[in-house]
This record gives sequence, C-alpha cells and structure tokens, in this order.
Amino acid sequence: MMKGYTQEHYAELVKLHRSLAHTGMVEILAFPCNQFNHQEPDDCGRIKQFALGKGVEFRMMYKIDVNGMNADPVYKFLKKEAGPHHIAWNFATYYVIGPDGSVQSFSSVLPTQLEDVALDLLSEEL
Repeated sequence: MMKGYTQEHYAELVKLHRSLAHTGMVEILAFPCNQFNHQEPDDCGRIKQFALGKGVEFRMMYKIDVNGMNADPVYKFLKKEAGPHHIAWNFATYYVIGPDGSVQSFSSVLPTQLEDVALDLLSEEL
C-alpha cells in the first residue's frame, strides 16, 4: 500500500463498526504502528485523540511493532496463523478472527469489504 490511506481507512473502519454494532458480537481492534515511514510518531494519548476526531468508536490498542524482532506477540501469532509474513504498510492487512478462533488475513482491501466475511462467520455461529 502507499501513503495517504489514513483518512479513507479510518472512515471505512468507522462505517464497518457502525454497520456491525447491532450484532453485539463483533469487535474491531486497531493497533497503531510507527514502523511505516514513521507516520505514527505520537504517544498513545494523542493517537487516541486523533482517532476520536475521525469518529472512531472501536477499541484503540497501544502502539506496537508488527514486524521484526520486536513485533508484538499478537502480530506474531496472527502472521503465523494466516500470513503475510511481513506487514507492508499501515492499513495493508486486516485480520478477521472467527468465533472458533480461526484467523483469516485480507490484504489490499477496504474495511467495508470485510462486512460480508464477518456476517458469514456470525451466521455460522448462530
């Protein structure tokens, strides 16, 4: 992915969160990362305020590394389970974890393209 996807992807994530909120069974977790051209240099408090300004109502996690030796254990697990081995850029890869713990990765997609994936997983659970 290239620079400049922040506005579009935050808007898409907000839209996705709002469209799935009625289920009470979907949670979006956002993990800020400063490993991509240092585009996320602020501390967690400022990042959260920025996200709130974009309409974010989903959970903002602490800033982490997603690649390399210092990659957070969450991302080590996600990449091991579903790939890719290396995250290319902020907003480049989204993970969907099903009710059974299965992990799927989606790269080069907009968040709203994952709505049907989430709804299909929920219908399997019901």
